[in-house]
Amino acid sequence: MLYLDNIALGDFPLLLAPMEEITDAPFRQICKEMGADVVYTEFISSEALSRDVEKSFKKLRFSESERPLGIQIFGNNETAMVRAAQIAAEAMPDFIDINWGCPIRKIASKGSGSGILNDIPKMVAITSAVVNAVGIPVSVKTRLGWDEQNKNIIDIALRLQDVGIKALAIHGRTRAQMYKGAADWTLIAETRNHPSIHIPIFGNGDVKSAEDALEMKRLFPTDGIMIGRATIGYPWIFREIKSMLLNGIPAEKPRMEERISICRRHLKASLELKDEKRAVFEMRKHYSGYFKHIADFKPLRIQLLSLTEFNAVDDFLLSLAEIQLEA
Repeated sequence: MLYLDNIALGDFPLLLAPMEEITDAPFRQICKEMGADVVYTEFISSEALSRDVEKSFKKLRFSESERPLGIQIFGNNETAMVRAAQIAAEAMPDFIDINWGCPIRKIASKGSGSGILNDIPKMVAITSAVVNAVGIPVSVKTRLGWDEQNKNIIDIALRLQDVGIKALAIHGRTRAQMYKGAADWTLIAETRNHPSIHIPIFGNGDVKSAEDALEMKRLFPTDGIMIGRATIGYPWIFREIKSMLLNGIPAEKPRMEERISICRRHLKASLELKDEKRAVFEMRKHYSGYFKHIADFKPLRIQLLSLTEFNAVDDFLLSLAEIQLEA
Protein backbone atom coordinates (compact mmCIF):
# COMPACT_ATOMS: atom_id res chain seq x y z
CA MET A 1 0.00 0.00 0.00
CA LEU A 2 1.33 3.43 -1.01
CA TYR A 3 0.75 6.43 1.24
CA LEU A 4 0.81 10.18 0.71
CA ASP A 5 1.77 11.08 4.26
CA ASN A 6 -0.96 9.11 6.08
CA ILE A 7 -3.38 8.91 3.14
CA ALA A 8 -3.75 5.46 1.61
CA LEU A 9 -3.63 5.65 -2.20
CA GLY A 10 -3.59 1.99 -3.23
CA ASP A 11 -0.76 -0.26 -4.39
CA PHE A 12 -0.11 1.53 -7.70
CA PRO A 13 -2.46 4.50 -7.85
CA LEU A 14 -3.89 6.05 -11.00
CA LEU A 15 -4.32 9.81 -10.68
CA LEU A 16 -6.62 12.11 -12.63
CA ALA A 17 -4.48 15.12 -13.55
CA PRO A 18 -5.90 18.55 -12.69
CA MET A 19 -7.16 20.31 -15.83
CA GLU A 20 -8.91 23.66 -16.17
CA GLU A 21 -12.57 23.37 -17.24
CA ILE A 22 -12.19 19.58 -17.28
CA THR A 23 -11.75 18.16 -13.78
CA ASP A 24 -14.84 19.67 -12.20
CA ALA A 25 -16.83 17.73 -9.62
CA PRO A 26 -19.12 15.86 -12.06
CA PHE A 27 -16.20 14.54 -14.10
CA ARG A 28 -14.13 13.71 -11.02
CA GLN A 29 -16.97 11.62 -9.60
CA ILE A 30 -17.31 9.66 -12.83
CA CYS A 31 -13.56 9.06 -13.03
CA LYS A 32 -13.53 7.79 -9.44
CA GLU A 33 -16.24 5.29 -10.30
CA MET A 34 -14.20 4.13 -13.29
CA GLY A 35 -11.11 3.44 -11.19
CA ALA A 36 -9.22 6.68 -10.56
CA ASP A 37 -7.55 6.38 -7.16
CA VAL A 38 -6.77 10.08 -6.66
CA VAL A 39 -8.40 13.16 -8.19
CA TYR A 40 -7.60 16.87 -8.21
CA THR A 41 -9.69 19.99 -8.61
CA GLU A 42 -9.21 22.32 -11.53
CA PHE A 43 -6.26 24.57 -10.75
CA ILE A 44 -7.25 27.65 -8.76
CA SER A 45 -5.58 31.06 -8.89
CA SER A 46 -4.10 31.98 -5.53
CA GLU A 47 -4.67 35.66 -6.28
CA ALA A 48 -8.35 35.09 -7.05
CA LEU A 49 -8.88 32.86 -4.03
CA SER A 50 -7.18 35.29 -1.66
CA ARG A 51 -9.39 38.09 -3.06
CA ASP A 52 -12.59 36.08 -2.47
CA VAL A 53 -13.48 35.68 -6.17
CA GLU A 54 -16.69 33.64 -6.20
CA LYS A 55 -15.80 31.53 -9.26
CA SER A 56 -12.64 30.33 -7.54
CA PHE A 57 -14.46 29.46 -4.33
CA LYS A 58 -16.88 27.28 -6.31
CA LYS A 59 -13.94 25.16 -7.44
CA LEU A 60 -13.31 24.19 -3.81
CA ARG A 61 -16.50 22.15 -3.62
CA PHE A 62 -16.27 18.37 -3.67
CA SER A 63 -18.10 15.34 -2.32
CA GLU A 64 -16.91 12.69 0.10
CA SER A 65 -17.05 10.09 -2.67
CA GLU A 66 -14.18 11.86 -4.44
CA ARG A 67 -11.62 11.25 -1.72
CA PRO A 68 -8.68 11.14 -1.70
CA LEU A 69 -8.75 14.55 -3.37
CA GLY A 70 -6.28 17.38 -3.70
CA ILE A 71 -7.08 21.04 -4.24
CA GLN A 72 -4.55 22.53 -6.63
CA ILE A 73 -3.47 26.17 -6.47
CA PHE A 74 -1.14 28.25 -8.60
CA GLY A 75 0.55 31.64 -8.40
CA ASN A 76 3.95 33.20 -7.74
CA ASN A 77 3.32 35.56 -4.83
CA GLU A 78 4.20 33.97 -1.51
CA THR A 79 1.62 35.87 0.53
CA ALA A 80 -1.20 35.03 -1.89
CA MET A 81 -0.13 31.39 -2.16
CA VAL A 82 -0.06 30.99 1.62
CA ARG A 83 -3.46 32.61 2.02
CA ALA A 84 -4.94 30.54 -0.81
CA ALA A 85 -3.56 27.34 0.71
CA GLN A 86 -5.11 28.21 4.07
CA ILE A 87 -8.48 28.91 2.45
CA ALA A 88 -8.26 25.67 0.46
CA ALA A 89 -7.36 23.73 3.62
CA GLU A 90 -10.55 25.00 5.27
CA ALA A 91 -12.51 23.08 2.62
CA MET A 92 -10.93 19.95 4.17
CA PRO A 93 -9.42 18.22 1.15
CA ASP A 94 -7.00 15.37 1.75
CA PHE A 95 -4.06 17.46 0.56
CA ILE A 96 -3.05 20.69 -1.17
CA ASP A 97 -1.25 20.50 -4.49
CA ILE A 98 0.91 23.28 -5.94
CA ASN A 99 1.00 23.69 -9.71
CA TRP A 100 4.58 24.35 -10.76
CA GLY A 101 4.02 22.75 -14.15
CA CYS A 102 1.44 24.56 -16.27
CA PRO A 103 3.20 25.68 -19.49
CA ILE A 104 0.47 27.99 -20.83
CA ARG A 105 1.93 31.36 -21.76
CA LYS A 106 -0.51 33.50 -19.74
CA ILE A 107 0.42 31.49 -16.63
CA ALA A 108 4.12 30.81 -17.15
CA SER A 109 4.94 34.33 -18.39
CA LYS A 110 3.95 35.67 -14.96
CA GLY A 111 6.24 33.27 -13.14
CA SER A 112 3.44 30.92 -12.14
CA GLY A 113 3.11 27.28 -13.15
CA SER A 114 6.21 26.15 -15.03
CA GLY A 115 7.35 29.76 -15.21
CA ILE A 116 8.83 29.26 -11.74
CA LEU A 117 11.33 26.80 -13.22
CA ASN A 118 13.44 29.85 -14.06
CA ASP A 119 13.71 30.64 -10.34
CA ILE A 120 14.14 27.46 -8.31
CA PRO A 121 15.00 29.28 -5.04
CA LYS A 122 11.67 31.11 -5.25
CA MET A 123 9.86 27.84 -6.02
CA VAL A 124 11.39 26.26 -2.93
CA ALA A 125 10.67 29.30 -0.74
CA ILE A 126 6.99 29.50 -1.71
CA THR A 127 6.56 25.75 -1.37
CA SER A 128 8.13 25.84 2.08
CA ALA A 129 5.84 28.70 3.15
CA VAL A 130 2.76 26.80 1.99
CA VAL A 131 3.85 23.59 3.73
CA ASN A 132 4.36 25.49 6.99
CA ALA A 133 1.05 27.36 6.69
CA VAL A 134 -1.32 24.40 6.51
CA GLY A 135 -1.89 21.38 8.69
CA ILE A 136 -2.47 18.92 5.85
CA PRO A 137 -0.05 17.32 3.37
CA VAL A 138 1.22 19.34 0.41
CA SER A 139 2.25 17.87 -2.95
CA VAL A 140 3.64 19.40 -6.13
CA LYS A 141 3.19 18.87 -9.85
CA THR A 142 5.97 20.10 -12.13
CA ARG A 143 8.03 19.35 -15.25
CA LEU A 144 11.54 18.08 -16.00
CA GLY A 145 12.88 21.64 -16.13
CA TRP A 146 12.69 24.82 -18.18
CA ASP A 147 14.31 23.53 -21.38
CA GLU A 148 16.57 20.81 -22.78
CA GLN A 149 19.66 22.43 -21.23
CA ASN A 150 18.03 22.70 -17.80
CA LYS A 151 16.48 19.35 -16.93
CA ASN A 152 17.12 19.72 -13.20
CA ILE A 153 14.19 17.73 -11.87
CA ILE A 154 16.26 15.55 -9.53
CA ASP A 155 17.69 18.59 -7.76
CA ILE A 156 14.20 20.15 -7.67
CA ALA A 157 12.71 16.99 -6.18
CA LEU A 158 15.36 16.81 -3.46
CA ARG A 159 14.93 20.46 -2.51
CA LEU A 160 11.13 20.26 -2.44
CA GLN A 161 11.28 17.08 -0.38
CA ASP A 162 13.59 18.83 2.06
CA VAL A 163 11.00 21.56 2.70
CA GLY A 164 8.28 19.04 3.40
CA ILE A 165 6.24 18.06 0.36
CA LYS A 166 4.72 14.59 0.61
CA ALA A 167 4.51 13.62 -3.09
CA LEU A 168 5.67 14.84 -6.48
CA ALA A 169 4.05 14.36 -9.89
CA ILE A 170 6.39 14.92 -12.84
CA HIS A 171 5.30 15.61 -16.40
CA GLY A 172 7.96 14.20 -18.70
CA ARG A 173 8.48 17.35 -20.76
CA THR A 174 10.20 20.68 -20.24
CA ARG A 175 8.32 23.96 -20.25
CA ALA A 176 9.89 24.78 -23.63
CA GLN A 177 8.35 21.65 -25.12
CA MET A 178 4.84 22.60 -24.06
CA TYR A 179 2.98 19.44 -25.22
CA LYS A 180 5.17 18.78 -28.27
CA GLY A 181 7.44 15.82 -28.82
CA ALA A 182 7.42 12.69 -26.70
CA ALA A 183 7.37 12.70 -22.93
CA ASP A 184 10.68 11.50 -21.49
CA TRP A 185 10.06 9.18 -18.57
CA THR A 186 13.75 8.36 -18.07
CA LEU A 187 14.34 11.24 -15.67
CA ILE A 188 11.07 10.55 -13.89
CA ALA A 189 12.26 7.02 -13.11
CA GLU A 190 15.73 8.28 -12.16
CA THR A 191 14.15 10.72 -9.73
CA ARG A 192 12.04 8.03 -8.17
CA ASN A 193 15.03 5.68 -7.86
CA HIS A 194 17.39 8.29 -6.40
CA PRO A 195 18.66 6.94 -3.06
CA SER A 196 17.71 10.11 -1.18
CA ILE A 197 14.13 10.31 -2.48
CA HIS A 198 11.57 8.79 -0.11
CA ILE A 199 8.32 10.50 -1.16
CA PRO A 200 6.02 9.02 -3.86
CA ILE A 201 6.94 10.03 -7.41
CA PHE A 202 4.17 9.90 -10.01
CA GLY A 203 4.80 9.88 -13.75
CA ASN A 204 2.73 11.92 -16.20
CA GLY A 205 2.74 12.36 -19.96
CA ASP A 206 1.74 10.39 -23.08
CA VAL A 207 -0.27 7.68 -21.33
CA LYS A 208 -3.07 7.37 -23.88
CA SER A 209 -4.14 3.75 -23.40
CA ALA A 210 -3.98 0.77 -21.08
CA GLU A 211 -1.09 -0.56 -23.15
CA ASP A 212 0.82 2.70 -22.65
CA ALA A 213 0.31 2.49 -18.88
CA LEU A 214 1.58 -1.07 -18.71
CA GLU A 215 4.62 -0.17 -20.82
CA MET A 216 5.49 2.87 -18.69
CA LYS A 217 5.15 0.85 -15.50
CA ARG A 218 7.41 -1.87 -16.89
CA LEU A 219 10.11 0.34 -18.38
CA PHE A 220 10.11 3.34 -16.05
CA PRO A 221 9.28 2.38 -12.47
CA THR A 222 7.29 5.02 -10.60
CA ASP A 223 4.91 4.93 -7.66
CA GLY A 224 1.86 5.59 -9.81
CA ILE A 225 0.66 7.17 -13.03
CA MET A 226 -1.10 10.50 -13.52
CA ILE A 227 -3.27 10.73 -16.63
CA GLY A 228 -4.47 13.99 -18.16
CA ARG A 229 -5.60 14.61 -21.72
CA ALA A 230 -6.43 10.97 -22.46
CA THR A 231 -9.18 11.07 -19.82
CA ILE A 232 -11.11 13.94 -21.42
CA GLY A 233 -14.51 12.50 -22.25
CA TYR A 234 -13.11 9.02 -21.74
CA PRO A 235 -13.18 8.13 -18.04
CA TRP A 236 -13.15 4.46 -19.03
CA ILE A 237 -9.39 4.67 -19.49
CA PHE A 238 -9.03 4.12 -15.73
CA ARG A 239 -11.12 0.94 -15.92
CA GLU A 240 -9.10 -0.28 -18.89
CA ILE A 241 -5.74 0.39 -17.20
CA LYS A 242 -6.82 -1.29 -13.96
CA SER A 243 -7.78 -4.40 -15.92
CA MET A 244 -4.53 -4.32 -17.90
CA LEU A 245 -2.38 -4.04 -14.79
CA LEU A 246 -4.32 -6.78 -12.98
CA ASN A 247 -5.07 -9.24 -15.77
CA GLY A 248 -2.80 -8.30 -18.65
CA ILE A 249 -5.72 -7.31 -20.87
CA PRO A 250 -7.73 -4.07 -20.94
CA ALA A 251 -11.41 -4.00 -20.04
CA GLU A 252 -13.81 -4.02 -22.97
CA LYS A 253 -14.56 -0.70 -24.63
CA PRO A 254 -17.82 0.85 -23.40
CA ARG A 255 -20.85 0.10 -25.54
CA MET A 256 -22.90 2.86 -27.08
CA GLU A 257 -25.63 2.81 -24.44
CA GLU A 258 -23.09 3.28 -21.64
CA ARG A 259 -21.39 6.13 -23.49
CA ILE A 260 -24.71 7.92 -23.92
CA SER A 261 -25.78 7.31 -20.34
CA ILE A 262 -22.53 8.60 -18.79
CA CYS A 263 -22.35 11.58 -21.13
CA ARG A 264 -25.94 12.60 -20.27
CA ARG A 265 -25.26 12.16 -16.57
CA HIS A 266 -22.15 14.32 -16.86
CA LEU A 267 -24.07 17.04 -18.67
CA LYS A 268 -26.94 17.05 -16.16
CA ALA A 269 -24.56 17.20 -13.18
CA SER A 270 -22.70 20.10 -14.80
CA LEU A 271 -25.96 21.97 -15.24
CA GLU A 272 -26.62 21.67 -11.51
CA LEU A 273 -23.34 23.46 -10.76
CA LYS A 274 -23.14 26.02 -13.57
CA ASP A 275 -25.33 28.20 -15.71
CA GLU A 276 -26.68 26.53 -18.84
CA LYS A 277 -24.42 28.35 -21.30
CA ARG A 278 -21.24 27.44 -19.46
CA ALA A 279 -22.30 23.85 -18.77
CA VAL A 280 -23.11 23.20 -22.43
CA PHE A 281 -19.98 24.98 -23.65
CA GLU A 282 -17.57 23.12 -21.37
CA MET A 283 -19.11 19.76 -22.28
CA ARG A 284 -18.02 20.30 -25.88
CA LYS A 285 -14.47 19.41 -24.87
CA HIS A 286 -15.65 15.93 -23.89
CA TYR A 287 -17.68 14.79 -26.91
CA SER A 288 -14.74 13.46 -28.95
CA GLY A 289 -13.76 11.32 -25.97
CA TYR A 290 -17.20 10.06 -25.09
CA PHE A 291 -17.67 8.75 -28.60
CA LYS A 292 -14.07 7.75 -29.25
CA HIS A 293 -13.67 4.71 -31.54
CA ILE A 294 -17.22 5.08 -32.86
CA ALA A 295 -17.16 4.75 -36.63
CA ASP A 296 -18.63 7.59 -38.71
CA PHE A 297 -19.25 9.78 -35.67
CA LYS A 298 -17.58 12.95 -36.98
CA PRO A 299 -20.69 14.49 -38.66
CA LEU A 300 -22.73 13.77 -35.53
CA ARG A 301 -20.08 15.41 -33.34
CA ILE A 302 -20.25 18.52 -35.53
CA GLN A 303 -24.01 18.64 -34.92
CA LEU A 304 -23.45 18.25 -31.19
CA LEU A 305 -21.01 21.14 -31.16
CA SER A 306 -23.56 23.40 -32.82
CA LEU A 307 -26.14 22.96 -30.04
CA THR A 308 -26.27 25.64 -27.36
CA GLU A 309 -29.16 24.58 -25.08
CA PHE A 310 -29.24 21.75 -22.57
CA ASN A 311 -32.51 20.23 -23.79
CA ALA A 312 -31.31 20.20 -27.38
CA VAL A 313 -28.07 18.45 -26.42
CA ASP A 314 -29.86 15.95 -24.18
CA ASP A 315 -32.40 15.12 -26.88
CA PHE A 316 -29.62 14.66 -29.42
CA LEU A 317 -27.75 12.31 -27.10
CA LEU A 318 -30.91 10.27 -26.57
CA SER A 319 -31.44 10.05 -30.32
CA LEU A 320 -28.01 8.46 -30.75
CA ALA A 321 -29.35 5.29 -29.16
CA GLU A 322 -31.56 4.78 -32.21
CA ILE A 323 -28.63 5.03 -34.63
CA GLN A 324 -26.74 1.86 -35.42
CA LEU A 325 -23.30 3.02 -34.36
CA GLU A 326 -20.79 0.94 -32.49
CA ALA A 327 -17.11 0.83 -31.75
